[in-house]
Amino acid sequence: MAETALAQVMAELAELEDPKTREVNERHGDDHGVNLSKLRALAKRLKTQQELAGQLWKTDDTAARLLAILICRPKAFERDELDAMLREARTPKVHDWLVNYVVKKNPHSEELRLAWSADPDPVVASAGWALTTERVAKKPDGLDLTALLDVIEAEMKDAPDRLQWAMNHCLAQIGIERAEHRTRAIDIGERLEVLKDYPTPPGCTSPFAPIWINEMVRRQHAE
Repeated sequence: MAETALAQVMAELAELEDPKTREVNERHGDDHGVNLSKLRALAKRLKTQQELAGQLWKTDDTAARLLAILICRPKAFERDELDAMLREARTPKVHDWLVNYVVKKNPHSEELRLAWSADPDPVVASAGWALTTERVAKKPDGLDLTALLDVIEAEMKDAPDRLQWAMNHCLAQIGIERAEHRTRAIDIGERLEVLKDYPTPPGCTSPFAPIWINEMVRRQHAE
């Protein structure tokens, strides 16, 4: 029964494959051609199915793994399972969804945050920084924000892209959320100039930390 379900879902994903969507996704390192709205609609129909999610993940197919993330039970995974899954997540979208939709809701998230932040693999470390950014925003108690800013100041400029992006997001979040650290966060951003020239579409906020911080604080005060 389970094998039949897997075969049916994989066939449905194959039908949703669109060459133009794949071409756009591949520019961002994501090797799949399924429209994400259609993928979410399929997940909504399937509802939560932990066993099927596990089978979809094992296919190593990007669209199947994204679907697995949407239909799994985030709290059902053990710490080592999530650690292995993150290291297997080959593409940026699978990595990001796994961290945001599964790990953040899992009881082992804090343990993994600490382990991943210290990992020598920069992509794994970027997941640790993403979880740290979440804590800055939602549960800052117990975090040493001064120490985090020290690390960002020392390491962000020369960090590989994915890790640099995650550290920059954490820098901006500290500046946005914590008025007492805002001046230093902006100063670090201005001196390091990380993502200063990042192409930003009209109507979007630049990821350059000083602009990002000032804009979000302005919006908070305007509300």
